[in-house]
Amino acid sequence: MKMELLAPAGSLEAFEAAVAAGADAVYIGAPGANARALARDFTPAELAAMLEYAHGRKVKVYAAMNSLLKENELAGAAATVELLAALKIDALIIQDLGLYALCRRFFPQIRLHASTLLGAHNSLAVEQFAGMGFARVVLARELSLPEIAAIHRQTGVELEVFVHGAMCFSYSGLCLFSSYLGGKSGLRGRCVQPCRRLYRWADKSGYLFSMNDLDALELLPALARAGVGSVKIEGRMKSAQYVDRVVRAYRLVLDALAASATRAGGGGAADEVPAAALAEGRELLREAMGRRSGAGFFQLPPKDLVSPAHSGNVGLFLGKIVAQRDRWATLAPRHPLRQGDRLRLHREGSGERLAFTAKELRPGRSGGKSPGGGGALAAVEILLPEAARVGDSLYKVDSAERRKAAARRDLVVRDSHRRLAARLAARPPRREIGALLGSGALTERRRGAKRTGGETAPLPFWLKLDDPQLLKQRLPEQVARVVLTLTPETLPRFLAAGKVLRNLAARIIWALPPVILEADLPFYREQIPALRAKGFHAWQIGHLAQVRLFARSDEKRPGLKRGRAAGLIIHGDYPLNLLNSLAWDICKQAGLASAQAAVEVDRSTLALLGRARPGQLGMTIHGRPPLFTSRLDSIHFRYQTPLLSPRNEGLVLTRESGQTLALADKPFSLLPHVAELAAAGLAYGVIDLRHLQVSRPELLPLLRQAGKKGRSRVALSNFNYLHGLD
Repeated sequence: MKMELLAPAGSLEAFEAAVAAGADAVYIGAPGANARALARDFTPAELAAMLEYAHGRKVKVYAAMNSLLKENELAGAAATVELLAALKIDALIIQDLGLYALCRRFFPQIRLHASTLLGAHNSLAVEQFAGMGFARVVLARELSLPEIAAIHRQTGVELEVFVHGAMCFSYSGLCLFSSYLGGKSGLRGRCVQPCRRLYRWADKSGYLFSMNDLDALELLPALARAGVGSVKIEGRMKSAQYVDRVVRAYRLVLDALAASATRAGGGGAADEVPAAALAEGRELLREAMGRRSGAGFFQLPPKDLVSPAHSGNVGLFLGKIVAQRDRWATLAPRHPLRQGDRLRLHREGSGERLAFTAKELRPGRSGGKSPGGGGALAAVEILLPEAARVGDSLYKVDSAERRKAAARRDLVVRDSHRRLAARLAARPPRREIGALLGSGALTERRRGAKRTGGETAPLPFWLKLDDPQLLKQRLPEQVARVVLTLTPETLPRFLAAGKVLRNLAARIIWALPPVILEADLPFYREQIPALRAKGFHAWQIGHLAQVRLFARSDEKRPGLKRGRAAGLIIHGDYPLNLLNSLAWDICKQAGLASAQAAVEVDRSTLALLGRARPGQLGMTIHGRPPLFTSRLDSIHFRYQTPLLSPRNEGLVLTRESGQTLALADKPFSLLPHVAELAAAGLAYGVIDLRHLQVSRPELLPLLRQAGKKGRSRVALSNFNYLHGLD
């Protein structure tokens, strides 16, 4: 099987470099709706030029629209899809279920790829997305080669995996760190990369969550044998230099493998990369100026995924600043440095980074080497755009020579592209889309919700807990449900509660975790029917694909609608990441009775969502949701020991059910706002007591805080509710 080589492009220059270097397909960010929203958007005319350029060379172009969408962003997203459809985009890579609903309803001709942010960790998820009409699934980056092979054997669906570039510490789709401590949602492309910061305990510090890059050049034969159809390079924020070198390296090795297979009679993938091709590919990767790298999770147990002594910056390390005056920084560079080179300043104190072009250089006053030597060249002084400190680091990420050569491009935006873009932009919006998203049905539903006003009933509470001892007391009437997370570790503890559990059976909801790896699926396939046989009929899923665990065994029809036994009720947890009403509609079609809004949601978005679907959504309103959820268990981690970031953000690491969780030092709480939440249309609020160590005497006073502003003894975060979600 010929594997597709899929390259990134965040600029016209990088796009041309990817095509010239031999990419079979290139993925770009769709304007206003991609998970690299901090990059510059392409204009419609640029999109037209890129598609014409690529298609003329038999290269496909995919657009990443993999950002979560708020309710008021759906209309703009629909317009973007309409533009891309008219320009003949080859596929859309999407995360948001509301965007999926728009595409299936109004643009069924567009090929859809399920983004890695949708969290395909197992064969169940791949089958679900295939049944929904996704032509390809981008697997989670945390899977090993045997796990990928098992998924391929059971599904036969077209699979894509990342093989090179940056890795996230957290599972994709489950990282809340950037959002929780600043409102910049990584799921909406605004991630400020808190994982790249320096963290410290009382006696030690390090870049604990700054992952080394992925490099699977040698593993291409194994990936082919595992059934991977497309190998993807990360890097829409990277330079054209990086894109060119990395794509050339992988093209070289893939072609060498194909030639080896042909010589061997075409019987399949070669067993290993030819030595000469591998050596040449390695040299190209060194020229790409990337980070330290390794095989990621492909080979378990993973090795060298984190190097705490290194900041994880991309580029050639030039050295540390040894003197600084009036923005002139002195250093003895370890690599050649010229005017016009693209550099990155890393502030060691805060972890912040600043990219800039070296515009002014002059000989250093010391004229010697930097302290410690290390092969440094003669000292130079460089004018920085902002003042730095002694000890800050400089990296070279692109060279002046390559940038100058790249200025002579074949890819040009012509007047014909501008005229085409203007003609497409001038077309009136499709009436049926406007009816759904504008002044039509959706607005009528909102008006209807407003007309049913009057005195708002108290907001019912769901208690989510991991300590069965809390159930050994009379719970107040306002506690409508008790949610217990089902894992191999928690089940024995809950079953040991015996009579207490049986007495509360009518109020209990068993919750499934958002990450279930392939090896754990048999546990859930066994225990779910066993618990249902004991009278537990209410469930909560952490991933949309988990509805398949409740389907009747004799039902084989594809798609969303699945068979349900009498009395079964399924709810959705916040990792479904619902920020708009159309996303909820997809969950409802899947058989869910209710679902929680995304835990990142802010007040204005929740108001729109609640009015659009009153009484159908809940929300976590108190707790310590994991900021990171990671598969990595590093020797560098200290669990249950508080640590701080350079910005004094406090957190603690814990290990739970095979995952490493990073928790904020204090919970967030919307308990003072419960009346407002009820008026906004919420059906229930979830108080998540896991990781809080609340004792039985403390539980009832905690519940009484609801609606009482300013009564908490400790100032707590409101997450994004009041200050907004970017």
